[in-house]
Amino acid sequence: MPLQMPLKAAAFYAALHILLLVVLTGLVIRRRRSQLIGIGDGGDKLMMRLIRVHGNAAEQAAPNLALLILMGLLAAPVWSVHLFGFISLAGRVLHAFGLSQSAGGSLGRVSGMVLTLNCLIIGALGLIVLAFL
Repeated sequence: MPLQMPLKAAAFYAALHILLLVVLTGLVIRRRRSQLIGIGDGGDKLMMRLIRVHGNAAEQAAPNLALLILMGLLAAPVWSVHLFGFISLAGRVLHAFGLSQSAGGSLGRVSGMVLTLNCLIIGALGLIVLAFL
């Protein structure tokens, strides 16, 4: 299989992660405009939560995308790039939805982090193996 196939799969999921970040940025901007909040959260609890939803997604996107790109560069099987890409994106979407609905624990928030962390841990172990093949 040519190297470009796993990289194309990684690019696809990178694009979806980026689009998720754009949507979450739009939610922050919309709240800022509606509440006339120039910087920070303005003491608005929903604004604070939206900022964290976006921030958490951005914080977790970086290692997820690094994982996918490195999998592609190391010629991981294309199915595995799709699997990890789908799981990491699903984790981010679930977490964003759960946290946007409630500042406390929620099914979306917990399941999103479980998916994300398991994807990163298993993916990192897979990268270690691929590095020595």
